[in-house]
Amino acid sequence: MSENKLVINGNEVGFTPGQTILEAAGAVNISIPTLCHLKGTSPTGTCRICLVEVAGSASLLTACNTPAADGMQVLTESPRVVEARRLVLELLLSSGNHNCAVHNAHAGDWTDYQMGVQQNDGTDALCPVWGDCRLQDLAFRYQVKSNRFVPRQGAYPTELVNPLIVRDFSRCILCGRCVQACNEVQVNRAIQFGNHGDQKKIVTPGDRPLKESDCVFCGECIQACPVGALVEKKARYEWRPWKATTVRTTCPYCGVGCQQLLHVQDGRIVKVTGVAGAEPNQGRLCVKGRFGYDFIYSEERLKTPLIREKDGFREASWDEALDLVAARFKQIIAESGPDAVAGVSCARSINEDSYNMQKLFRAAFKTNNIDHCART
Repeated sequence: MSENKLVINGNEVGFTPGQTILEAAGAVNISIPTLCHLKGTSPTGTCRICLVEVAGSASLLTACNTPAADGMQVLTESPRVVEARRLVLELLLSSGNHNCAVHNAHAGDWTDYQMGVQQNDGTDALCPVWGDCRLQDLAFRYQVKSNRFVPRQGAYPTELVNPLIVRDFSRCILCGRCVQACNEVQVNRAIQFGNHGDQKKIVTPGDRPLKESDCVFCGECIQACPVGALVEKKARYEWRPWKATTVRTTCPYCGVGCQQLLHVQDGRIVKVTGVAGAEPNQGRLCVKGRFGYDFIYSEERLKTPLIREKDGFREASWDEALDLVAARFKQIIAESGPDAVAGVSCARSINEDSYNMQKLFRAAFKTNNIDHCART
């Protein structure tokens, strides 16, 4: 065997020194399930879903933080691995209010059950991320049907007082992805692990509500959460993956050019997420990009140009409005010279808009009276 090669499920796989088993497997499209692993952050091995069997090791190893080694022989779906994952999933499902009916999925007709769930989509008894939950997906994948463990009752009430994010501690599996997203991806450091034992939870400094903490409501924690512990307040019980279509677009709020996915139901945006791996934001969004989409449906939005006449305004066509503006510019320049006009471009406009603005004034109007201002 050549250098920097390991064998995964009987297939020889090359790897780069420093890569983990999970990374080496992912590079050749070998799927190893994870819950706590968040790409680009420090691996923790907390959830233990990525357990694999390594020849020569007495115990199963977590693929997300075990370095790949030359000559290593790995099994990712052996009977021992599958049984261990089922046990871990059962424990996670019993850790709180994970009412996706996985325990009873084998009873009765599954299609009838799914149709019944959709009809009761607005009930509090149904998880708000039903159909978009990584824990649920894995429970189905590994056919977790038994319920050997009594589900633990939530020790903390759901936090609903924040304007944009619902924190349901009863559904939290303490995977730590939200903490990594906040501390390592966005570097806001607004949340951390707190308390011990059965009282362990994700907390802000002083265990205050998010609105009283250093949280900037970027929502990166929601996008990282693999279960229903963190959801968008506006999308809760409104968005369902089987109802929505996605449209990729560029965020309109500033000139960075962040890539977004608009989740659209019945012709309306109900949720916005970042596009994973896309430049320049790599899936990250700010509070405006993730939550500030309601304005497009505001009744106060101007839908046609307005021209001031005496003490009021009248509606006009775009052609009429642009012709009027062009005529007034020409008149001012003809009467008072080009330096009688000036322009202010938003500093957070896209580069192309600012370029065209300055070229209009410098090349067409023959003046350097062009500046920019920051927009909050």
